Amino acid sequence: MSETKQPFFGAGCLWGAEAAFRKLPGVIDTRVVYAMENAPNATRIEVVQVEFSPQQLPFELLIEHFWELHDPTSVDRQGEDLGTKYRSAIFATSRQQTDAAREAISKLDSSRRFSRPIATVVLPLGQFDMASNEDQRYLERNGLASCGL
Repeated sequence: MSETKQPFFGAGCLWGAEAAFRKLPGVIDTRVVYAMENAPNATRIEVVQVEFSPQQLPFELLIEHFWELHDPTSVDRQGEDLGTKYRSAIFATSRQQTDAAREAISKLDSSRRFSRPIATVVLPLGQFDMASNEDQRYLERNGLASCGL
């Protein structure tokens, strides 16, 4: 059996991000969770844990998809959702993922694709809690296309 990886991505609407990641070839599973960085007084951030096969989907392509899901220049907010729990964040689960995420942010900033600097943070994962069963695959289970419906 091939090895899988499980980074965490914070991109605003949990349900929309989860649904979008699930559609990618090479993604094995997703889970909606609340993650905290490994630091004193850390706040919980709404994130999607993405289990994927690096043989089928390189981590760098997963990050490229992440940029498409939200506004990575927005500080502590996504759309109408305000606060640090909605920040754009990547919790990498290996040194290689951390390095790749930081490099991707640097390249995106340098590309000037966005008029503002990239606000996405790469954080060390502390503890995390699974969201309720009602939050898992919420859009799929409720026949919704996006968070706005």
